[in-house]
Amino acid sequence: MNSEKENFHQKIDIKKSFFYRFSQFVGFLLGARFFVAALLTFALYVSTYFLFNQDETFRKFVFDFKVHGIIFCTVLTILAGGIINQFYDFEKDHVVKPFRTRLQSFIKQKYFLYVYLFFSIISLGIAWMISHRVFVFFIVYQFFMWFYSHKLSRILILNNITFVSLTLYPFFGMMVYYGTFSKKVLLMAIFLFLILLCIDIVKDTLTKSVDRAFDYITIPNYFKSKNSRIIIISLLIITIAVSMKLILRTGISGFMAYYFSGGLFVFILCIYLLLNQSRKSNFVTLNILRFWVFVGIIAMLLNGLEGKL
Repeated sequence: MNSEKENFHQKIDIKKSFFYRFSQFVGFLLGARFFVAALLTFALYVSTYFLFNQDETFRKFVFDFKVHGIIFCTVLTILAGGIINQFYDFEKDHVVKPFRTRLQSFIKQKYFLYVYLFFSIISLGIAWMISHRVFVFFIVYQFFMWFYSHKLSRILILNNITFVSLTLYPFFGMMVYYGTFSKKVLLMAIFLFLILLCIDIVKDTLTKSVDRAFDYITIPNYFKSKNSRIIIISLLIITIAVSMKLILRTGISGFMAYYFSGGLFVFILCIYLLLNQSRKSNFVTLNILRFWVFVGIIAMLLNGLEGKL
């Protein structure tokens, strides 16, 4: 009888231990923004091969270990940036994202910092082996990742511009690496910058009361709701203008032409939703814009495959 009770308790302890370890693992993935890093890595590979890489064959690209090294350093830096960002935003996330914070609580904050240092050092070590210029590139990237989390995320306008710029920084690096400078690439970069800026400001509208409580000065909690809405709608109108310029003046074709044409209707829909002046409309707008960025990555992939075949 006692042995049966002991076996029963052992099974419960094993289940608790498994749940604890699993929660630690999931908490780490969320703390490091692993899924965001995975999406950015996919986008970086797609844009590098199909947009920036104009001359290399697929075989040469696969065996270009310098490019893979740069992208790997980028992934480590993004993961490290996610960790340091959640370290500084822990109190705010406790209110805004209670479920994620609960999972992260299974791991002590000092272990997150150890992993942050590990990822940063490994990234810089690999960058040094590639070239001194790449090393400097990632030193700058990591510094601004930390500085954004430590200081800039609380400063009006700079928080949004810095966040979007850091998101696009690796793509700019690959563009410089391949020397791919053209009107089309420039307009696509402006388009992506604008849509990501809209996403970040709309996201701030959903957390403006919490941001105000924790001294994050954002556009929605500094300006009135009406003015914030005007700013977002103005950015969307400029994005529409850039889309039309891409369609009419750059000779863009294939799936990307369909993507930018479809974007005109998507942005008009977002403007209509924002005019409703409700939290639900802002939430729907945020997810539509995020989804449209993902659609853009897929469209670039399909367009590139069509052109390479």
